[in-house]
Amino acid sequence: MTEAERGRIIPYAVRAAIASVAMALALLSLKGVAAWTTGSVAMLGSLADTALDLLASLVTLYGVRLAATPADHDHRFGHGKAEALAALFQVALIAASAVGIAWRAIAAFAEPGETADPEFGIGVSMVAIVGTFALLAYQRSIIRKTGSVAVRADSVHYQSDLLLNLAVIAAIALDHYVGWSGADPVFGIAIALWLAWGAFRASSQAIDQLMDKEWPEAERRAFLDVAARQEGLRGIHDFRTRRSGSHDFAQFHMEVDRTLNVAEAHDIVEAVEKNLRRAYPRVEVLIHLDPEGHVDTDNPLVEADVTPHWFGKRVGG
Repeated sequence: MTEAERGRIIPYAVRAAIASVAMALALLSLKGVAAWTTGSVAMLGSLADTALDLLASLVTLYGVRLAATPADHDHRFGHGKAEALAALFQVALIAASAVGIAWRAIAAFAEPGETADPEFGIGVSMVAIVGTFALLAYQRSIIRKTGSVAVRADSVHYQSDLLLNLAVIAAIALDHYVGWSGADPVFGIAIALWLAWGAFRASSQAIDQLMDKEWPEAERRAFLDVAARQEGLRGIHDFRTRRSGSHDFAQFHMEVDRTLNVAEAHDIVEAVEKNLRRAYPRVEVLIHLDPEGHVDTDNPLVEADVTPHWFGKRVGG
């Protein structure tokens, strides 16, 4: 990716993070008044989740800005993993919130209280749903343009907010209009469980990135399909991929006819790089050139031929 391309992507992700912070601030103010007015445990849980959304959005903003920092002498692969670290911080906050909400909901079973001013609580939740829909639509457009992991994780949090706000409306309505006094703490516990599940999903994605997990198999095959179409290429092995924030990295050993001179072999490598850059502009590619039949190591994982079968070689052979 060129510096010009990075310059266009970075502001998009930063603007999405700023929009999340602004939305969280607005919803926090509304829900704070609603929780105080209604005394609803479910509304309190939604308030706590929004407070964490604000903190998470601030962390996302910092993570996106740090991840966008160009590579330097000490971080030659860039700072993209700052997004995954920010996600893990968010997971810790979400887990703590889930425990606190569940504790408050269990206590409410022993000392049930009546929800006050239910119309106001329902109205605030409706406003929150409309605002969250607008934010999610904007985040989706940013994710399509940038592929930012941090913005995607933030979007997942706000998707859960839609369910949380619907749960608050249901809890208040059942408690006040139907007379089911246990509805509020029950929905509070449901919210806590939903938050815990969200924390687990977010943590697995962040850990995968920090552990340099390979791309999904379909993405690997599509990438190889572009690389292996180059005339003069005789095979590909030691294909490795990883993600770091919104940046992708791919490297492999490429085999060519061993009778070619250096300039001819180099031309083939440059042609492959050009094709990959055109199809995958956000992927940084590193290619090592080998003469056909050369064995680098006795490690079968490294030496496995990953060239598609239509090229005339058996996959994994």
